[in-house]
Amino acid sequence: MPAPVVCGTEPCYEDCLKKKTAKEELNREILDEEWEAENKIINVEKKTGEKQYKILGIMFEITRKRYYFEVVDEVEYKIGDRAVVDTARGKEIGLVYMAPKMMDEKSLVLPLKPVIRKANSEDNQQFETLKVEAQKANIIGKEKIKKHELPMKLVATEFTFDKSKLIFYFTAEGRIDFRNLVKELATIFKLRIELRQIGVRDEARILGSLGVCGKELCCRIYINKFDSVLIKMARDQGLVINPSKISGACGRLLCCIKYEYQQYADALLKCPSMGQTVNVDNSKGRVVGINPLNEYLYVDVEGKGRMRLNLDEVSFDKKEARKQHKSKKKTPEETAAKGLEAK
Repeated sequence: MPAPVVCGTEPCYEDCLKKKTAKEELNREILDEEWEAENKIINVEKKTGEKQYKILGIMFEITRKRYYFEVVDEVEYKIGDRAVVDTARGKEIGLVYMAPKMMDEKSLVLPLKPVIRKANSEDNQQFETLKVEAQKANIIGKEKIKKHELPMKLVATEFTFDKSKLIFYFTAEGRIDFRNLVKELATIFKLRIELRQIGVRDEARILGSLGVCGKELCCRIYINKFDSVLIKMARDQGLVINPSKISGACGRLLCCIKYEYQQYADALLKCPSMGQTVNVDNSKGRVVGINPLNEYLYVDVEGKGRMRLNLDEVSFDKKEARKQHKSKKKTPEETAAKGLEAK
């Protein structure tokens, strides 16, 4: 077989390397975005050895709960759009709070439910109609609760998107026998009734309010799962144990108390405990104040009075300090505020 002729002269063989390279470059320019996206996914999967999923963040407007769903179509979704998704209770409509992005399977809880479609005008109209009907059902629900004299507070009401079920969200101190109420509501609305008891923190998230900082409640904006918040966290950060200062709209400890707690907890391990005796030069002193993040102390030094000292200017028994940090007794104020703890 004769050797291939140099490109630019005729005839040129089909398996010419330069011709193949030129075709690849041309296709790459035409399909540049698709080519880059596909190769990015392939390269990431090769590096991590894990499958990538295209994820859409959906928030349900009544409960303000947020979930991930898998995008299975090529439709463009933007923040603020509505989408119909498949859930454990059937089709539901939700608000897009996170634009589609690729995520590793290790960051997800599998299997994922799919996004069925982007909400159209009919879907949006149906959603608005259900909201109006749910408000009317809420009024009826409150009347029936009052009639049955049940110690419960109705917070919100919603229909499922296919209108197969009506859900009443309520708060109560303990367990409630609402069987007769459910029977009467089922007779009125002619569909399946669910009464779902929620906590006071969920109530605050559904109803919404402003926090002490002047901004909308964190639980309504982005907190999806409530973590435990303890009096110890407020104490370790040097906050005054005053219920009106450290409790939120729900009547429980502010969720933001936990945000910086770990930094304080780590910093406190380097510090002496309150009331511990420390050595300052040739004198002894008692710790009366701690600023763990800035690493300085207030020490009542014998013969000198109260002094502000850097952490590296004092010496102390670190084992004793850690022991006292862990076994520190609660003050009367902390004991009285025990009921504020959010668990």
